[in-house]
Amino acid sequence: MEQKLPVPPFSQETAIQKIRMAEDAWNTRDPEKVALVYTEDTVWRNRAEFPKGREEVKELLRRKWSKELEYRLIKELWAFTDNRIAVRFAYECHDDSGNWTRSFGNENWEFNENGFMMRRFASINDLPIKEADRKFFWPLGRRPDAHPALSDFGF
Repeated sequence: MEQKLPVPPFSQETAIQKIRMAEDAWNTRDPEKVALVYTEDTVWRNRAEFPKGREEVKELLRRKWSKELEYRLIKELWAFTDNRIAVRFAYECHDDSGNWTRSFGNENWEFNENGFMMRRFASINDLPIKEADRKFFWPLGRRPDAHPALSDFGF
């Protein structure tokens, strides 16, 4: 059986590793790649959408990243247990009219024994910002290790 390391039960170190891997994947903005860490029958709550299964997740992500341009995301550990991780996050992006937004949220993740995410429940709030108020500056893709983390911004 395929595994997505690290697998539960999580320690603080492996929970942080799992979060950074998720952040890195989401910053690719590649729905095919991102969806591979979820079970085939994954269940999500994302804002007012409730996708079920990898194919619906891919479709949600395609729509998301076709509208959220220059997307840059930072995730951070909030809490963890054996097979669950709670995450805080923020991301910045703009729409096709150049209107910038910083979105803040929390995610609750539940994993199976092989390290695939079975459930993802996200609560997200959007804050319109001016381009001059942006905080996340790095080339599109993986956030550099030296870039400030979420807590460094006081978010």
